[in-house]
Amino acid sequence: VQLQASGGGLVQPGGSLRLSCAASGSIVSINPMGWYRQAPGKERELVASITPGGSTNYADSVKGRFTVSRDNAKNTVYLQMNSLKPEDTAVYYCYADIRTKGVRRDYWGQGTLVTVSS
Repeated sequence: VQLQASGGGLVQPGGSLRLSCAASGSIVSINPMGWYRQAPGKERELVASITPGGSTNYADSVKGRFTVSRDNAKNTVYLQMNSLKPEDTAVYYCYADIRTKGVRRDYWGQGTLVTVSS
């Protein structure tokens, strides 16, 4: 199983970016998916998560600005980030709770850098 993330980059404050993360491999089912981020010198923190049924959870710092969604048919999770702030600068990691044949565990993407700067 692999998670491939894309969509990071440099954006000015107030701008928007959309991250995508696609899971591939011998997948039986995917439970929660979502995004963490890690800023320089800080611990990794949960940004947003979404269940297969569409229930979402957000960090307080991103509520009202970020939206997590998923396409179950494509095994893909998205993070729409609006009104970006310099403090959103971090490496963003997608994750997915995946069941393969007989095993269920978390998988992680490679990380994509988001830089918010003028």
